[in-house]
Amino acid sequence: MDKSRRQFLGLSAAALAGVTLVPSLVSCKGAEKAAPAAASDGKPNSNFAGVRFGTITYSWRDMPMNLENLIKYCRQANVSYLELMGSDLEACLGAPENPTMRIMQAAMAAQAQQRPAAPAAGQRPGGAPGGAPAGAPAGGPGGFRRPSFTPEQQAEIDKYNQDMANFRNNMDYGKVEEVRKRLESEGIYCPIVKTEPSRQTTEEGMDYAFKLAKAMGAVGVSDELSMDSAKKVAPFAEKHDMYYIFHNHMQYATEEWSAGPDPVLAISPKIMLNFDSGHYFGSTGKHPVDFIKKYKDRIVHLHVKDKTGPNAQEPNANQVWGQGQTPLEDLFTYLRDEKVDVYPMIELEYSVKPWSNSVKEVGTCIKYARQILM
Repeated sequence: MDKSRRQFLGLSAAALAGVTLVPSLVSCKGAEKAAPAAASDGKPNSNFAGVRFGTITYSWRDMPMNLENLIKYCRQANVSYLELMGSDLEACLGAPENPTMRIMQAAMAAQAQQRPAAPAAGQRPGGAPGGAPAGAPAGGPGGFRRPSFTPEQQAEIDKYNQDMANFRNNMDYGKVEEVRKRLESEGIYCPIVKTEPSRQTTEEGMDYAFKLAKAMGAVGVSDELSMDSAKKVAPFAEKHDMYYIFHNHMQYATEEWSAGPDPVLAISPKIMLNFDSGHYFGSTGKHPVDFIKKYKDRIVHLHVKDKTGPNAQEPNANQVWGQGQTPLEDLFTYLRDEKVDVYPMIELEYSVKPWSNSVKEVGTCIKYARQILM
C-alpha cells in the first residue's frame, strides 16, 4: 500500500469534514436494515460509499463489557455494525461474570513473585537446564505454569458454570430484543453473532445459539471452519432459517483446504463464509479479492486486518494498518466499486501501545477505511 499510517494521520481534519456519507438501504444477504442516517445526529456511521464497515467485539476483549460500554465504544470508534461475540452479548444481558481469568491472573501474579531474582550482570544463572534460574517455573510462556486451582477457586468456577447454565436455560428472548432495539436506536446494528454452536454438546445448546442471534436480528451465527462442525450444525441452521457462517484462520494454506471451501459449502445452502482476508493473505500470499470474486455469493462478512505475507522476514505477522503488506486499498475499493454485499469487520489483533487502547485503534482503522473509500 502507498498510504502509510503517517500519511493518513497527517491528513487534516478539514480535508475529511466535507465528506458526504452515503447510506445504503440494502443489507447483507437479504437482511433489511437501514444504515444510520448521519454522523451529525451523534450516532455512529461507518457506512462509506455503501461499504458497511464494522468490527467484531473481540477487538475490545481488553475492555469491560456491558450494554452501556458497548454503546460508548461504538460512538467513540464510529462503528455502526457489529459482529457480537456471544459472551459479549450475554454480558449485555446481565450474565454472571466469569471468574476464571481473574483466578488465573492472580495465580500467575503469585508465580511471578515466587520467581528468583535475575542474576547480577556477568553472573551465570545456575541450577536449571538451559541456563534458567534455579527454581524457575516451567511449562508456559515466560516460564509460567497453568495454575492448579484451590478447592475454593474450583468451587467458584463450578458455581459460575452452573449459574451460566441456569442463565441460558431461562433466557428471556424479549430482553434480547430490547437490547437490539436499544442498539438500533443508537444507530448500531448486529447482523452477526458469534455463538459458536459447534461448542454445544446438546440439541438445546445448539438451538440456544441460533435463538439468541435471531432475537438480535442477526442473519446468522459464526463459528470456526470445520467439516465436522458443518455436518453437525447445518440441520440447526436450516431449522432456524439462519446462516451458519465459517471463519478461517490459516486453513487455506494447508493441503486439505488449498482448493477452497467448496466441499463444506456443498453441505447446505445455509452454510456461508466469514472470510478472514488478513489470515488468507498472511498465510497464502494470494490476493484476497480473487477469493471474494469467486465466493462473494457465499460470503456474509469479512474480517479485515493488515499482515505481512508468507515470504516476509517476519511472515504472517499482524501490523498496524498501512504498515503491513495486505492489499487493503485494493480490497476496499473493490467492495465499493462492485457493490459487494458483505460486511467488512475490523478484527484488531496488532499490539496496542500503552498510550492508546483498542477502542481508539478501531476508530483509527475506521478512519483509514473512510479515507480510502471517500
